[in-house]
Amino acid sequence: MQTFSPTNGDFTFVSSTDAEELSGSIDAPDVKLNMGSGDTSKDAYATTFLRQRGYGWLLEVEEDDPEDSKPLLEELDIDLKDIYYKIRCVLMPMPSLGFNRQVVRDNPDFWGPLAIVLMFSMISIYGQFRVVSWIITIWIFGSLTIFLLARVLGGEVSYGQVLGVIGYSLLPLIVIAPLLLVIGVFDVVATLIKLFGVFWAAYSAASLLVGDEFKTKKPLLIYPIFLLYIYFLSLYTGV
Repeated sequence: MQTFSPTNGDFTFVSSTDAEELSGSIDAPDVKLNMGSGDTSKDAYATTFLRQRGYGWLLEVEEDDPEDSKPLLEELDIDLKDIYYKIRCVLMPMPSLGFNRQVVRDNPDFWGPLAIVLMFSMISIYGQFRVVSWIITIWIFGSLTIFLLARVLGGEVSYGQVLGVIGYSLLPLIVIAPLLLVIGVFDVVATLIKLFGVFWAAYSAASLLVGDEFKTKKPLLIYPIFLLYIYFLSLYTGV
């Protein structure tokens, strides 16, 4: 009898002349199919068979990356609680109230000041949408001017910090805007409210940006901050 042994070791071939002398039976493995149980045990026959033959990668399930399921606000790095706290710090700048106002300067963000600048722009439109882009431009380049002056005078501030403080400090002008609509016909009272709003905004910004490192040079930085908010108010009132 001629025997051919293939290299895979799974079958044995014999010649046809001796095939009649062969007898036996083939026992099939007891394979149970459970169509509804959802059992995915690693000891299942099909799983074991695939892994032994090097096809285990077919059973791998790609897990979702937790970073892909972050909320939108977290993806954009927007902390609403932090923005709300900074708004309160700007609107109530008195140290006696107990707010840690330095967080506005030391932990700057972009979205909060941008939202406030856009809000001020919207109440300043009066049907002229070009005012929005102009106010944003003044915010960016006005903050850049304050930053350069602060650095020249020896201040340890970054442009991002100045941008955030100047933007947040526009809140007092937003607060007085409805009052000007109501009592705008009374020139004296309206002028006092405008001065109050400008001083309020300038004080909030200057108290954060003008630190002890400026010493006797504080007026050199406070004055341009004051002028910047006067210009912002003029974009709203037109005077």
